[in-house]
Amino acid sequence: SAPRCHLNKHLLDVRVLKGEPAELSCTVSKDKVTGTWFKDGLKLTSMDGVFFEKEGLVHKLIINKVEDIHAGKYRFEGGDIKTEASVFVEDPPQVDEVLLKNLSVPTVAKAGQKVKIKIPFEGRLPVRATWLKDRMELVDDTRICVDKTETFTMLSISSSERKDCGDYKVRLKNDSGVLEINFKLVVTDKPQPPAGPIKIVESTANDITIEWKPPKDDGGKPLQRYIVERQQVGKNDWVTLGETLRSCTTFTTNKVEQDMSYYFRVRAVNAEGTSDALESDEVKAVSKASPGAPDPPEIVSASRDTITISWKAPRKTGSSRIVGYIVQKRKRGTMAWLPVNSVPIADKKLKMTNLKKGLQYEFRVAAVNAAGIGHASEPSQPVFARDSMESPGQVQDLKVSSSDSTSVTLTWKRPEAKDGSDVKGYDVEMRSSNNLNWAKCNTLPIEVTTYTVKGLQAKEMYFLRVRALNDSGPGEAAELEACVEATPPVVSPRLLIDDTVKSLLVIKAGNTIRVNIPFEASPDPVVTWLKDGLPLPNQATINTKDGTTQLLIGAAELTDSGTYTVELQNGLGKRETFSFQVQVTDIPQSPGPIQLEENVPNTVTITWEPSASEKWENNLYYTVLKRESQKGLWHVVGDLIYTNKFTFTKLIPGRDYYFRVVAKNNLGASGPSESVQPWRIRKPKAEFQVKPQKYRRVNQNQPPRFLVPLKPHVVTTGSECRMSCAVGGHPPPKITWYKDNSDLSNDCTYFCTNDFGVCSLVVLHVTKHDEGEYMVEATNELGRASSKAFLTIKGNN
Repeated sequence: SAPRCHLNKHLLDVRVLKGEPAELSCTVSKDKVTGTWFKDGLKLTSMDGVFFEKEGLVHKLIINKVEDIHAGKYRFEGGDIKTEASVFVEDPPQVDEVLLKNLSVPTVAKAGQKVKIKIPFEGRLPVRATWLKDRMELVDDTRICVDKTETFTMLSISSSERKDCGDYKVRLKNDSGVLEINFKLVVTDKPQPPAGPIKIVESTANDITIEWKPPKDDGGKPLQRYIVERQQVGKNDWVTLGETLRSCTTFTTNKVEQDMSYYFRVRAVNAEGTSDALESDEVKAVSKASPGAPDPPEIVSASRDTITISWKAPRKTGSSRIVGYIVQKRKRGTMAWLPVNSVPIADKKLKMTNLKKGLQYEFRVAAVNAAGIGHASEPSQPVFARDSMESPGQVQDLKVSSSDSTSVTLTWKRPEAKDGSDVKGYDVEMRSSNNLNWAKCNTLPIEVTTYTVKGLQAKEMYFLRVRALNDSGPGEAAELEACVEATPPVVSPRLLIDDTVKSLLVIKAGNTIRVNIPFEASPDPVVTWLKDGLPLPNQATINTKDGTTQLLIGAAELTDSGTYTVELQNGLGKRETFSFQVQVTDIPQSPGPIQLEENVPNTVTITWEPSASEKWENNLYYTVLKRESQKGLWHVVGDLIYTNKFTFTKLIPGRDYYFRVVAKNNLGASGPSESVQPWRIRKPKAEFQVKPQKYRRVNQNQPPRFLVPLKPHVVTTGSECRMSCAVGGHPPPKITWYKDNSDLSNDCTYFCTNDFGVCSLVVLHVTKHDEGEYMVEATNELGRASSKAFLTIKGNN
């Protein structure tokens, strides 16, 4: 009998993207086999977009364009043979390419504006949409709302704020794949108020000079200027004194009168508007013969109707005797001081009425002599206008929690509720067994319920007591005895630094910082850790035991970079320290958008927004690359650039140039930031001249003069420097540039331009040799004028 037919090649499972073609094929051993195709158990006779082919021994099922309906299990049967396979249709999330290109440019909004970013998508449902900002998932709140339907997802911010600036990511995910979309949101606003306080640099009878600091946030736009105003004490209107450039944070005014007091305020201005004001304390314009400031007044008594204060005469009485005093009051927490008496009083004590019950007041005093009112004292201690209360009760559970050879630590509990109302603090007193006089241990009231008494003698018995305090005074004392232990052998603190302790740690962001420092000391020293001379941030954990102190930061952030110091100190004042550097770094982020400009003929100057990594990376630099066609190879034209500008000079007219910039550090390079449009210098055209018609004019001849003089410049090596001035005169003056008295007319390393009297000297790649004094000279037949300025060169670091 004839041999039976069998399969040479079985059907195989196929995974295919929706919209793509797909093919199932199997091979049999006999040519005359006629087969039948089934889908999900049902015989296939005809189906949209599905075709059957037979080529010799090969049987094929072909799907021109796969849709969801084509997914399923297919079977081929012919004679005695049968084979099965499945078609899986993949349909991952997809977003329009034009939208992706538009999102590559930062979205800019003004503070207060409504921001809506809608992203339509396609893909098999369900599609899960997640929005992230600076790697943290966004959640809905009163301003921010994330919406999602089956066809789009949308981020809505009802009123944008500066804190909304950052890098955003939209993650679209279904069972076929994941799509991530990145974009940047920039919110601009008016600046924050200048940083205070306003300092009084100088105050005399004729003028006052004030000083402030720039705002902590410029609103995302460069500051333009500051506006300075003043208000005379007792009047309501503010008078504008003037403006200063953004680089100047001091202001001197002579619009003051002797012995008058003023308030000053400063506002910062950028392109988005004017900040809120920073206000000063009261400032007085006084001659040097007026009295000095008394000590702060003391509170003699207080009730709900009256408060009585007293004070002492100032140490400096001025050039004449003191004739009286002016007293001022203010509610605690407010800035404005109000006069209590308008006529000076000779007494150094004053009982005040006209107070509001329950409010807390502060008082200050100024002395008066023939020259006028002197400087006011510092404020008194705040005091309530209310009747005195009962003394607090006795503290509870007073006991010794620990002790050593020189100290005893006490703990206690607040007085009982009925006795402990309005406890403001505690006093601790002690006396030795051979002394009957109690000595106070603390200078200021203790706000917690524990205290360590130090400086005790070993093997000595002491009596200790604690009192609760409130506005009426100290309460009843709780007392106990304490015996100080014998002195153990003293071992000066010493850090045991070996090869395992590094002086420089370079940590990748996200990794753990763990540093163990062994030491020896007796008794146990006080261990203090500092970062850049300040207490450690909250995410740092310190664990000290058994002669080792450990610094632990679970997930290092860029802000954790700095100098860390561990310090040991014992009760004898012996101290030892060790410092080491931690540098937390990461692959830098891409630079911002690129701009191309032709500042000098036949050159192109590339500028770009700095990489966000400049804030934390000290060793970051940039590389500039170019190519001369859309598909050509990229070539490095500038490297180790530490500024955000580069000028390329080797341009050929008529060619298209493309540029890209990448940021680099020791860990690698960022993604590129590329120019959007190609750069081309047009080939020069033939020039022609039109001879102007001659006619008589009024004589306007003038000798040269500088409308805007040269200004000093400070630039870094490798960057571009442009020095400019404005010149007037008729006939138009001839312009000549000099460096250190040498004519630069024939020096090809400098570019000189003169556009209708605006004269510029450009140095493309500044080196240390370019430092010196530059002079521009303007001459015509009526005279000569010149202007000078100094160019200072700084290194890249």
